[in-house]
Amino acid sequence: MKDMLIEERTAMEDVKISAKDVNVWYGDTHAIKDVSVEIKDKTVTAFIGPSGCGKSTFLRCINRMNDTIDICRVEGLITLDGQDIYDPKVDPVQLRAKVGMVFQKPNPFPKSIYDNVAYGPRIHGLARNKAELDEIVENSLRRAALWNEAKDRLQSPGTGLSGGQQQRLCIARAIATEPEVLLMDEPCSALDPIATAQVEELIDELRTSYSVIIVTHSMQQAARVSQRTAFFHLGSLVEYGETDRIFTNPVDPRTEAYITGRIG
Repeated sequence: MKDMLIEERTAMEDVKISAKDVNVWYGDTHAIKDVSVEIKDKTVTAFIGPSGCGKSTFLRCINRMNDTIDICRVEGLITLDGQDIYDPKVDPVQLRAKVGMVFQKPNPFPKSIYDNVAYGPRIHGLARNKAELDEIVENSLRRAALWNEAKDRLQSPGTGLSGGQQQRLCIARAIATEPEVLLMDEPCSALDPIATAQVEELIDELRTSYSVIIVTHSMQQAARVSQRTAFFHLGSLVEYGETDRIFTNPVDPRTEAYITGRIG
């Protein structure tokens, strides 16, 4: 009994994000239906499912990006380290410094490589002087595996990098504010296979420091990079668990139908 309690407590301590009965509407369209899930810290969690199933919508709830859409309404409870992120006292700007996001298409700012990475730390006041800012920029580029390629051209435009390098620059920009969670919405869909492999390798390294959530259309990618997988279908969370089990021994017939290609 004591061992079970210790295990339960450890499991609770591992939970970074908890969602309970989350519903999302776009106008009259019910996009997310009663989703409840607990996402672990220092783990890569993959959201998979057919197009339009709600996985990106749910991802955007975690850093309140849906706040920017007038017709969007979110109900339910989402907590980060036990705090309700939709509490009126929570500043969405501060939340997004804690919960970084990388989008489908690389979207560097029309600024230098240096300024792309320095942007977040500047607006959040994370550096007291130029030397500290230089250090944050270098560390972020190193962690995004881009320092060696970019160190001699920090004042060159970020838009001048290749697609894969631009996506790693966006990852460096996201981690420069020292977030605790990193959301990635199809981060490799616009990249070639070599750049995809580099980003996947990077995701595996990042999970030692962050809770990483990745939305992906590629089941192979989910199997390669994630430890836990959530399968969404028609706005509902059908199944969630360890990636190996979801892919080899799914409980719900809809999960098996998606994995074997019968629905999708």
